[in-house]
Amino acid sequence: MFGGSIPALVTPFRDGALDEAAFRRIVDWQIEQGSSALVPCGTTGEASTLSNAEHHRIIELCIEQAAGRVPVIAGCGSNDTRNALLHMNFSKKAGAAAALCVAPYYNRPSQAGLLAHFSYLAEHCDLPIVLYNVPGRTVTDIEPETVCELARRFPAQIIGIKDASGDLSRVTDHRMGLSDAFCQLSGDDELALPFNAAGGVGCISVTANVAPALCAEFQQACAENDLVRARELNDRLYPLHYAMFEDASPAPVKYALTRVHSWLSDEVRLPLCRASDRARQAVDAALAHAGLA
Repeated sequence: MFGGSIPALVTPFRDGALDEAAFRRIVDWQIEQGSSALVPCGTTGEASTLSNAEHHRIIELCIEQAAGRVPVIAGCGSNDTRNALLHMNFSKKAGAAAALCVAPYYNRPSQAGLLAHFSYLAEHCDLPIVLYNVPGRTVTDIEPETVCELARRFPAQIIGIKDASGDLSRVTDHRMGLSDAFCQLSGDDELALPFNAAGGVGCISVTANVAPALCAEFQQACAENDLVRARELNDRLYPLHYAMFEDASPAPVKYALTRVHSWLSDEVRLPLCRASDRARQAVDAALAHAGLA
């Protein structure tokens, strides 16, 4: 259903409020540059600092501005199952193609709890779900057996995963446990090349916020099995992948975007702070290496 370069969009702020005009411009630019789908209200979108009203407005804006040109995978995750369902129901009515649902964080549910959480969502809303496993942030790990069980229980609804576990063996675990129809998307830009080689079909990307055309070209080269071209592009992007995390994300990516677009602010919401001088230096060097500055 999904593949290629899919940016996990930043949420632009201006004087503490959502900058709707800037967000619309970001959506247009991403589509023009070749991004194959869009993810609003993910980790990079600072979803944990948004009110529900803001969260829903951003999803609505993204769908409205995309206007059917690319699908929108709405960030719907929460550590409260009922609130995740609230986001899913809104996103379905707004026209989202799928929901990106992160493993509940802080609560630390067991595998049985994860099965119950995602089963509840699938049973109460028919919007397709892309699981999001990022144990480095949530502490909770959606183990391969749990992923496969969920996809077997709900084949029409649990349709893929954004895997940011850092464990490349899981691509094969999921592929051998399920059919090729299950969509595997990397959640780590720096691992996208080996992830795709193992059976992935794309990346929900941080770096694509800043380098959408290069990321799209890289993913296209992977899809065409052009390893030489994919490796060349990966080498150009590689320092940028790491620079995006030289400070608490998304502060570095927001700074990088101000280098690309003068109309964007690098404002983030507390408890995050703007990128440090060290992070800015790393971003500047990586942008130069990629030929973007």
